[in-house]
Amino acid sequence: MTSVVLPTDTNTRGTIFGGRILEMIDKAGAISAIRHCRSAVVTASIDQVHFLSPVHQGDIVSLEASVNQVFRSSLEVGVKVYSEEASSGRRCHTTTAYVTMVALDENGEPKAMPPLKLSTPGERARARAAEHRRRWRLKNRSHARS
Repeated sequence: MTSVVLPTDTNTRGTIFGGRILEMIDKAGAISAIRHCRSAVVTASIDQVHFLSPVHQGDIVSLEASVNQVFRSSLEVGVKVYSEEASSGRRCHTTTAYVTMVALDENGEPKAMPPLKLSTPGERARARAAEHRRRWRLKNRSHARS
């Protein structure tokens, strides 16, 4: 996904609202998940998000999303956000997030996801890392409910 940062996207300092970046991350994650499972999806969680550098009004924002791992009815999508200065073309990695999406059937119930085909060593490494993050999420989710 690519967009330009407009005045309505920015705070009084001329940088993009964090919530606007989160909205874009959520949409990019959903598109990636839908393309994988070809069904409706909902967001279950977004892991810790760290804003590494500011994105200014007039910058071009690009998001790259890819499915890291598929579980039974959920999957993890990694999303990287980059800003690009329109005048110079200088590009900067600004944010990384991991989004967990759940596939839904026609009744709105979770449904099984098709498996992910892992072809490269990089894809297998991302899948292993996603499995570790999933265990951490599930452990912390059970603590949050108590």
